[in-house]
Amino acid sequence: MIEEKKDNELDEWIYQAMQIHLPRWSQLPELDLYMDQVITYVEKYLGIFFVNNNEKMLTKSMVNNYVKLNLIPQPVKKKYSKRHVAYLIAITILKQIVTIKEVKDGIQNQAYYQGEKHAYNYFVEEMERAVFSVCKQIDPSIEFDCCEVQVEKYEIALKMATKAVACKIVTEKIIQIQLKTNDHN
Repeated sequence: MIEEKKDNELDEWIYQAMQIHLPRWSQLPELDLYMDQVITYVEKYLGIFFVNNNEKMLTKSMVNNYVKLNLIPQPVKKKYSKRHVAYLIAITILKQIVTIKEVKDGIQNQAYYQGEKHAYNYFVEEMERAVFSVCKQIDPSIEFDCCEVQVEKYEIALKMATKAVACKIVTEKIIQIQLKTNDHN
């Protein structure tokens, strides 16, 4: 019975993860947002990436630090553009696996080779593929049409980072479910 509950919870989480759709550049807000709105927007799309509900994925102080570290541009009149939101989505995901300096270097590298819009779109597409791929390893019956794409040399680090994030998220979810199951025994 407990094993069935664990499987059901993991199955439900995998189902939710398979529904993930990160906003593409053209789907990001056209109107500039205030800090609280940015945080709410990012949390809406990245909630599946944070298994531990006690952990804040993005806070005002984090955003302010990213500005100070030049990871994101200064807000204009306390408002954040779609460019800011794109950067914050990428930073919030990638900081789980690599250092902030590596995030900054990676973002700058991808933007240099592909331009910001294309680099961001490639990143979110690759993140979705990584989540789908990892979920498929847990449940081989899952079918998805996100096939592997040809990767340029400068894209390999991004591909590896997104896979690492996906593996980390699934590992945390499984451990969380196991701990809850063990607490009930």
